[in-house]
Amino acid sequence: MGGVVEVVIPVFALIALGYGAAKRRLVSEEGFRGLTMFVFGLAAPALLFAGGTRPHEGGGGAAVAILSASILMFALSLLGARRVFRLNLAEAALFALACVFGNSVMMGVPIIFAAYGPPGVPPMLGILALQTMILLGLATIVTEVGLHANAPWRRVLSASLAGILKNPVVLSVIAAFIWMLFGLPVPGVVRRTLELVGAAAPGVALFCLGGGLAGISAAAAWKETTAIVGVKLLALPALTWGLALLVGATPIETAVAVTMAALPTGANAFILARRYATGTDRSGAAVVVSTAISILTLSALIGHFRGILP
Repeated sequence: MGGVVEVVIPVFALIALGYGAAKRRLVSEEGFRGLTMFVFGLAAPALLFAGGTRPHEGGGGAAVAILSASILMFALSLLGARRVFRLNLAEAALFALACVFGNSVMMGVPIIFAAYGPPGVPPMLGILALQTMILLGLATIVTEVGLHANAPWRRVLSASLAGILKNPVVLSVIAAFIWMLFGLPVPGVVRRTLELVGAAAPGVALFCLGGGLAGISAAAAWKETTAIVGVKLLALPALTWGLALLVGATPIETAVAVTMAALPTGANAFILARRYATGTDRSGAAVVVSTAISILTLSALIGHFRGILP
């Protein structure tokens, strides 16, 4: 239990510090924006590229399990939002994204590194790249179709892919895969520079996440928010766990896949909702509530997996 506390408490302490700094205006909104750009544009890509270019094996089972579970749950959530909550197609797409898209960079990267160490990196890399491209792409396309039913499908598809491929996190993971595929060396001074820059990513990311939560209300659309949180923190991890066992994923792949599936709703779901001015309050509330409750669910999962991993 002590090992779990050492992993989880610092994570949420940094989120709380960021929240407090924003509430007391110790750091301005512009300051948080600059720190967030540093994390997403430089520190996190450096961390992921440095980790991805170290010799490693495996990771495919984790990606297969969580992506299969996420796509299936996205479809079920989309259908449920349409029939139960009577949302239009665009609203339902963003509802479904909040159900399946976790806070993989701001929380996933620091938690996986802290909980599982270097063995957790290969499964995490595969999940980060494919999850971002497939889930954000799928939600964007469905939302665009819902908002612009008469728009040419080629334009919708090309715009969605262009936006995803400009994501520095996705590009860094793809670059690491290509680097390893061709067996290219990373000079020592370059690797050390990447590691120094990347070391800032986990702490700053969690601090910025707390600052972002300070401006979001948790009271909006409570019925829809409850459904999102239940799917994100309970149903999706359970389905991912079952599929990981079905595909024969290794213990570390299963641990990483289920932990990543159990992450709270990611800020990108809220950002995409704000971009389309559709369901913003619902997505924002899901981020806040799922982050708070994940203190318990993530602690339980990490404690279980750390207890059975060699």
